[in-house]
Amino acid sequence: MLEVPILGLSPANPVIVGSGLLTDQERNIRRLLGKGAGAVVTKTIHPSPPQGLDERILRLPVGMLNSTTYSKRSVNGWLKTLRSFADDRLPVIASLHADTPGELAMLAKDVETTGCQALELGISCLNEEDGLEDDNPDRVYAYTSEVRSKTALPMSVKLAVGEGLRDRVRAAIAGGADAITLSDTIAGAAVSPTTGRLELNGVFGYSGPGLKPLVLAAIWQLRKSGIALPVMGCGGVSSGRDVADYLSVGASVAQVYTALHTDMYRTLERILAETRDLVGPQAAVPGSTEEAQEAAI
Repeated sequence: MLEVPILGLSPANPVIVGSGLLTDQERNIRRLLGKGAGAVVTKTIHPSPPQGLDERILRLPVGMLNSTTYSKRSVNGWLKTLRSFADDRLPVIASLHADTPGELAMLAKDVETTGCQALELGISCLNEEDGLEDDNPDRVYAYTSEVRSKTALPMSVKLAVGEGLRDRVRAAIAGGADAITLSDTIAGAAVSPTTGRLELNGVFGYSGPGLKPLVLAAIWQLRKSGIALPVMGCGGVSSGRDVADYLSVGASVAQVYTALHTDMYRTLERILAETRDLVGPQAAVPGSTEEAQEAAI
């Protein structure tokens, strides 16, 4: 299958397991890689994750709502795990966030000491207590540039589709991003048929098939506008056809997550087999980071 360089890694295939509850444990990550995932993104590591929140998932006919935030495992525990992955040369991407750009930069610097090869900045999570109402270019630049000032590790900035995406992508590039992950969850809600109230008691992150057309359009528009930075397409991947579609519009790789909540390992193996049948060595790979930065800024 196609080998695609991304974030300094050389995954054996373009199917990457995205960040979430399923990637919060070392055993899961190792087994996902053993089943053939090109790489795995950890659940987002945070130096002081919110405590006492009612964190749940709600399955929908077309995806999933979740009110989860960050890993509750300690930073020190994660550093030990990441060191173990690095010792075994496993393609693991550490997802990171913190309450301020400075804290995130210091966390990234600590992660670099483990030998971890790549980062994903999960700065667009909307499930924090007050939500995320200020995901603007200035905020994206502040987090990205501060992290870049403290580490040379390749990093992707995870953003959500929506208003002002192109400006947020340009801000990430200006801050030193090596790639973009698109898309994080978007605001979603479901009404309980028994109570008439919102499930999970509010508006939380939606992921699933409904995201795919939005992300495909966004990636296509970014490419059309001249932005060539590598993109990890994320949203609604449940088959090899979905992976191939993402590659067709200019994504470098595709992340799968929500679909894995059903028969995780078998689902991954099926997606990999379907991708193997559809994606050949002739598939196009977007330009290098240097070319991307020159074209986008």
